[in-house]
Amino acid sequence: MMPCVTEVGAFDPGAVGPQFVYLAVADHIAARIAAGELAPGAPLADERDLAAEYEVSVVTGHQAIGLLRSRGLVVTLPGKGSYVTGPRA
Repeated sequence: MMPCVTEVGAFDPGAVGPQFVYLAVADHIAARIAAGELAPGAPLADERDLAAEYEVSVVTGHQAIGLLRSRGLVVTLPGKGSYVTGPRA
């Protein structure tokens, strides 16, 4: 079965709703991984660049990456950055 690949729309920080922003950022990145926009092995932007891209604080970017790590979607190598490991089967 071929995976369904769709384009994930741009993140809108104003449309987060009643949830923590880091959860919304992590969910958006997870959706990009599931859609194939971020392939396994692809590097994620560092926390500062991620924060700028999503228009959030660096702390929020850090928390989002930590959540993606706990979900098993990314791995962080000290001094190297964070990389997509892929969606869980």
